[in-house]
Amino acid sequence: MGTAGTDTVLETADIALMADDLSKLPLSFPSFEEGQRHHSTVYRGGGGGSLAAKAVLAIGVPFGFVSVVLAVLAGNVGVTLLVAGNAMRLSRVTPDRENGDV
Repeated sequence: MGTAGTDTVLETADIALMADDLSKLPLSFPSFEEGQRHHSTVYRGGGGGSLAAKAVLAIGVPFGFVSVVLAVLAGNVGVTLLVAGNAMRLSRVTPDRENGDV
C-alpha cells in the first residue's frame, strides 16, 4: 500500500495503491473480468478432466480393464501433470528468441 509502504517498496513495485483501498485493484487491469472468466474456465476444465479420468480408472479396476498399479500411476502422476500443463497455458510464456532460447 502506498501510504504505509517504504520508499524501497514503492520504487520496486509495479503497482502502488496510494489510497489503501483494495476495492480499486481490479480497475488497474483493463480486461480483469474477461481474464477471470478465461482462468475460471481453464481451472474448471482441468478439475473436471481430472475427476473424469479418475472415475474411468476407478470403474476400470474392478472389471479388470486397468491394473491397480497403472490406475494409481495414471490417476495421480499422469493426471497431475496434465492439469499442471493445462494451467501453465495461462502464463502464455514465449521463448526469448533474441538470446537464442528456443
